Amino acid sequence: MKLDKISKFIPAVLAAAGTLAVTAGQALAADAPKLNSGDTAWMLTSTALVLMMTIPGLALFYGGMVRKKNVLATVAQSFAITCLMSVLWMVCAYSLAFQDGGGLNFFIGGLQRFFLKGMEVGSLQGTIPESVFMTFQMTFAIITPALICGAFADRMKFSAMLWFMALWLICVYAPVAHWVWGGGMLAGKGALDFAGGLVVHLNAGTAALVCAIVLGKRKGYPTENMAPHNLVLSLIGAALLWVGWFGFNAGSAVAANGAAGMAMAVTQIATAAASLAWMFTEWMIAKKPSVLGMISGAIAGLVAITPAAGFVSPSGALAIGILAGIVCYIAAVPIKRKLGYDDSLDAWGVHGVGGALGAVLTGIFAAKGIGGTAGVLEGNIGQLWVQIEGVIYTFVYCGVVTFILLKVVGVIVGGLRVPEEVEVEGLDINLHGESVRD
Repeated sequence: MKLDKISKFIPAVLAAAGTLAVTAGQALAADAPKLNSGDTAWMLTSTALVLMMTIPGLALFYGGMVRKKNVLATVAQSFAITCLMSVLWMVCAYSLAFQDGGGLNFFIGGLQRFFLKGMEVGSLQGTIPESVFMTFQMTFAIITPALICGAFADRMKFSAMLWFMALWLICVYAPVAHWVWGGGMLAGKGALDFAGGLVVHLNAGTAALVCAIVLGKRKGYPTENMAPHNLVLSLIGAALLWVGWFGFNAGSAVAANGAAGMAMAVTQIATAAASLAWMFTEWMIAKKPSVLGMISGAIAGLVAITPAAGFVSPSGALAIGILAGIVCYIAAVPIKRKLGYDDSLDAWGVHGVGGALGAVLTGIFAAKGIGGTAGVLEGNIGQLWVQIEGVIYTFVYCGVVTFILLKVVGVIVGGLRVPEEVEVEGLDINLHGESVRD
């Protein structure tokens, strides 16, 4: 009798177990990441926009600001760096920046994606293909070293530039990117850097300052006329950078969502405010508002809002833009003149100072309702110190390693700088066998 009673319950128990298994399976399936076509389409677009920032954006921006005899050499740097960084990112730098580094994860990632091993069509990063995420991050790894070229325009060997940029990507960019975005030590401290104020701009700006100091001044600086040869090219380049920056900042949401929309809005506000702030500051001091000043101010605003884009409100972006325009003008014009270093195209004054300023101001203006983290204005004073720590770590590490790499490359290629006669005649004809004709 007892067996009969038990046997009556067996179907019910089995049915309940089956239901539980199906429910658990459905829950696991719901938790598993799924490809989102809208997010993927936006990230494909953002990737193209950020690539456009280097070629043709930065190439034209820098190319228009140098003297005519060096314009081809300048645009060639951006183009060659785009190619070289793309290959190195695929080979090892992506893996070092974004994979788990095990016991060294606080500092650097691992080599699980060496030569992109294991990346398949179905591999996902959140809701987008990992291949798209990898390529999006590749465009950041392209523009960061390209920004450094502004500091040593008119005087660095092409061979030295290639060696230096290759080593710098692996030894400086990849570790710092891992610290912030790959789960490394700054991420552990809670540092906020939405799209690269530390990783891209302070990193590149610091390297630019070291390059300018190590290579020394251009022959004839500051007594000879070294005015830009074609500011129309620079304005077009700045406009392309501005448009491409929407992919840079809004794309860093890695989704087509409200965070991307807010990042786009605050980017536009800060950029416009910074351009006006630089223009009016220059107008008061130099008595005329220059085109070069307007576009430089816009770039300063884009740089400063980059770390804050996913964390601040429109009013915070307005304040950041105004401060960036004023502070970067002071750093790029009167302070540079007073200290006497030759940062040819103001890579440090705009990107280094702007990136550091934006990172610190993120700790002040971060709004909990925007990005989930409060800043000083909402009572979280500790976030400001975290941001300052991030600036210090990035500046010191990048500065020291950049100096070492320059010295090593100088030994490898027999000096970093072109001969004096080449510098006088121009890099275009001597390094590339070509020249710009009227």
